[in-house]
Amino acid sequence: MQKNWRKLIVRTTYIAKPGEVERKWYVVDATDISLGRLSSTVASILRGKNKPTFTPHVDTGDNVIIINAEKVALTGRKADNKMYYRHSNHPGGLKQRSAGDYRAKDPEKLIALSVKGMLPKGTLGRQMAKKLHVYRGEDHKHAAQQPEVLDINNLI
Repeated sequence: MQKNWRKLIVRTTYIAKPGEVERKWYVVDATDISLGRLSSTVASILRGKNKPTFTPHVDTGDNVIIINAEKVALTGRKADNKMYYRHSNHPGGLKQRSAGDYRAKDPEKLIALSVKGMLPKGTLGRQMAKKLHVYRGEDHKHAAQQPEVLDINNLI
């Protein structure tokens, strides 16, 4: 009895190597864009999910520059009611700040906290968070990288 052997078609999934990743630079203007929509889109780009070579366990993302951080929109009553907490590990050491207070005094940290919360936890997420650069106003120091302007409203 003769067996009919067929060739097995083996399809392998592409796995990106860290040295082969090409990184782009993007500039995002945060003027009148909701904080959550901005953060989720930027976190996706930092992670590399917009590329066909996305690999979950490899940092394949791009660098993102956010300008006009002080003009980001907080919808509803989030400026007053949304609180950010931290603790000093001493009794009675709980500190809290509202999102509106962060936007007024330290808008760079408000956006960085929001984006960092949407990235993976652990060493890979911390590596991705280093590729985020947030600035007040129009000026940034990354003109030498020739960043592309990214319109968030057209991506959503």
